[in-house]
Amino acid sequence: MTALLEVCVADAYSLEAAIEGGADRIELCSALELGGLTPSSGLMRLAAQAPIPVYAMVRPRAGDFVFSVREGELMLADIEAVGGAGLAGVVLGASLPDGRLDEALLARLRGQARELGSTLHRAFDLVPDRHAALETAIALGFERILTSGGALTASAGLGELVRLHRAAGGRIGIMPGSGLTPANIAALLAALPVVEVHSSCSAAGEPWSADAIRLGFAVGGRRQTQVEMVRAFRAAISSV
Repeated sequence: MTALLEVCVADAYSLEAAIEGGADRIELCSALELGGLTPSSGLMRLAAQAPIPVYAMVRPRAGDFVFSVREGELMLADIEAVGGAGLAGVVLGASLPDGRLDEALLARLRGQARELGSTLHRAFDLVPDRHAALETAIALGFERILTSGGALTASAGLGELVRLHRAAGGRIGIMPGSGLTPANIAALLAALPVVEVHSSCSAAGEPWSADAIRLGFAVGGRRQTQVEMVRAFRAAISSV
């Protein structure tokens, strides 16, 4: 079976490119350069018109995933907004100070999501015991875990991804992500028989204006999902 391709996007251009290129599902966020934050209500409404499922990131700020009570309340409200916009699901994660999953907060967030689909994001890669966290994610009812196997990239974490996939035993999806490209996805899938993979399928876009960078409105270069990259990724997946 050909693996499903989830493409993470953070703007309208990338959303359109992902759909045109043949993505099977969208992870919608803002500030992809920060690992992804909750998207705007306008972008969610636009994405709700997509012909494929869209899951929205629910993350109120950059940094770690140790959230305060107030931040937890913001996340509950954002989940309500995701459902109100008509999207298919949410992407969640929360940690305790020692890196373990914040099971209490995640249970509240999952309860708020109700009938929405749910992905546990790479807060999972920070846990001290990934196999214990796997069981927690299963107990909480997540559909899948987005993970690099605790490494910087999914290719580097392949051994751990294989172990997690075996331990999951079909009870939850293991979706590799981070650093995956059309050039390396076939090798990963040859060793790891997962049913879905995650990538931004992005390349450098038009540079930000010098004045925007000078005044602190932009940092670094712009990256956007490219139609050709999505198509190449799909072709690489189909070749496995």
